[in-house]
Amino acid sequence: MFRAAIFDMDGLLIDSEPLWKRAEREVFGAAGIEISDAMAEVTAPMTTRQVAEHWYRVRPWREKSIEDMEAAVVSRVADLIRSRGAVMPGVNEILELCAKLGWRIGLASNSPAVLCQLVLRELGIAHAFQAVVSADLVESGKPDPAVYLFAARLLGVRPDECLAFEDSPTGVRAARAAGMRVVAVSSAGQTFPDGEFAPHARLGTLLEFGHDHAQGLWAARA
Repeated sequence: MFRAAIFDMDGLLIDSEPLWKRAEREVFGAAGIEISDAMAEVTAPMTTRQVAEHWYRVRPWREKSIEDMEAAVVSRVADLIRSRGAVMPGVNEILELCAKLGWRIGLASNSPAVLCQLVLRELGIAHAFQAVVSADLVESGKPDPAVYLFAARLLGVRPDECLAFEDSPTGVRAARAAGMRVVAVSSAGQTFPDGEFAPHARLGTLLEFGHDHAQGLWAARA
């Protein structure tokens, strides 16, 4: 049986995607960059630094550095998480199930560490996680597998003993590249490809995951 579960964060544990979009529109809008929904979709899989660098290449600003803009987005997202952050369906239930199964639990996110810790505190689930890995702790964020490989190492398990939970194609690709089985929970507007980087299971919400899924996914490893 699996020995660990590793979760993505944004869009999977917390309904934060609208908060990121709002923060980026406000911060980059103040610099003269009006971000449409289609434009926001382009940067959605990126780390916060990559987003700032992307918009600087599109329309360079003068008053602040890229680092300043990145920090402003993170700060605004943090404010919105405190005031509007909502837990996604099934989070508490699946964490309880993982604990009953004796699995170690980790987080692997493209968000910065300060937001990862904030979200876990705000949702009241920090105690459940034995490892928290953010994109700023590794050289490259998702779709690079580094965050997942680092999380597995901190949990003291092999990657093939981990079950990853994701809500985006970029995250699924990262977890599969790390050698893990992957459960995809579709968030709004996300579709998953077939083939090499397809998830091993697809659910509507985390509430649907049960012991039978765990057994079936483990058995299918062979």
